[in-house]
Amino acid sequence: MRRASKILMPVLAGLIAVTGTSATAVAAAPGRLDSYYGQRPAWSGCGNGYECAKLSVPLDYSKPGGKRIKISMVRLPATGPKIGSIVLNFGGPGGSGVDSLKASKDVVSADIRKRFDVVSFDPRGVGASSPVRCFGTLDLDAYFALDPTPDTKAEVKKAESWDQAFAKYCAKNSGKELLAHVGTADSARDMDVMRAALGDRRLTYLGFSYGTYLGAVYADLFPTRIRSMVLDGAEDPSQNGDDLVADQDRGFEVATKSFLKDCFRVKGCPFREHTVEAGMKQLDELYARADRSPLRNEYDGRQVTEAVVSAAVDYSMYDVHTWPRLRQALAAGFRGDGTKLLLLADEGNGRRPDGRYDNSFEALMAINCVDHPENPCPYWPVKGTRYPKKVRAKGSPPIVVVGTTRDPATPYKLAKALAGQLAHGVLLTRDADGHTGYRRGSACLDRKVDQYLITGTAPRPGTCRDVNPKA
Repeated sequence: MRRASKILMPVLAGLIAVTGTSATAVAAAPGRLDSYYGQRPAWSGCGNGYECAKLSVPLDYSKPGGKRIKISMVRLPATGPKIGSIVLNFGGPGGSGVDSLKASKDVVSADIRKRFDVVSFDPRGVGASSPVRCFGTLDLDAYFALDPTPDTKAEVKKAESWDQAFAKYCAKNSGKELLAHVGTADSARDMDVMRAALGDRRLTYLGFSYGTYLGAVYADLFPTRIRSMVLDGAEDPSQNGDDLVADQDRGFEVATKSFLKDCFRVKGCPFREHTVEAGMKQLDELYARADRSPLRNEYDGRQVTEAVVSAAVDYSMYDVHTWPRLRQALAAGFRGDGTKLLLLADEGNGRRPDGRYDNSFEALMAINCVDHPENPCPYWPVKGTRYPKKVRAKGSPPIVVVGTTRDPATPYKLAKALAGQLAHGVLLTRDADGHTGYRRGSACLDRKVDQYLITGTAPRPGTCRDVNPKA
């Protein structure tokens, strides 16, 4: 089950008139859901200029009169004349949108902040929105240390037994009813309730990574309720889980080679020989060494196994600004000290400095096991309802898809596929390293995205060749 854990962050005055958004011009609510669509969130201050609120949604949309759950939301009010709200999803699945937005007011540009209330949320099963819970800290520590490449019958059996235990405890601690309704299709319906509750006739949306999958499903369900939508670091909704994992494996290999090339250009690069082939071989040697015997750990009592080293390297591929830390961690790792590698892996796995985990991994597994039940969920306690099909979104306005050429987690080919299958898809390309493109250092791309979000007029397809700053 854990083998797929990667599956999963100009002057435009006078343009407000294009939106036609108001609190009274909300799209009609589907039958039997009027009470949900008629909500108005009770926003209250939650520190540092942010406001927070809860939104009620049905656990099961086929039974709107049944059990309700609460969706946690956060917003950063517009700093100028307001067009409406822009809803953000930072990816995962499993990432807390509330925590991510609270962590940075610069996730969008000053122009977007001026024109929109910037809103994010914890999707169902995530963070503060009826969170999925499975293992405690010690069990998660052990789970993340399991051999990712079992090569004996005993190692395979051990991995299977842990996968079975994980599924069992998710059912015990979360309940099958919740696990059956944390999939993306339900979250997309939540987002439409949110759109109405925010007072917007049509949705303005910016989704990163998994957020592109959520956005694509929303577009398929509610194409005429979109004002503007940017899908950055795209997944292909028609792709099955096995193919996505294979593409990600290739993507992380491309990204790692790019990291090596950058490393060879800077002082203190810890690799013996400065060729890509030799660098990849030295990394493989480090993985094998940690597989035979864990690296030293001077932080706590955990073992720095092959899984931990691999997680640290993969996590660092998401953002070139993490590359200097990875160089230092690898330098220590080659000397037998895995402490810095462990701390990088902790960040990727959602382990906080106090030793507690957020629920991002557990939510990731629960959502993926509904969306992609064929992989990696042989022991999952509920049956998934897979949503694999090409998304046309007929009747939508232009939808902008952003692809980065050396993106490890959502390879560029997926952005091309999604833009090509949408009835009105527009592909913007960022020729660079790292995961996602907007606000990653490309002024060209940022300008095009901002203008589209504010005006609703899509740019022409094209490539922004800005390069990443040296890591």
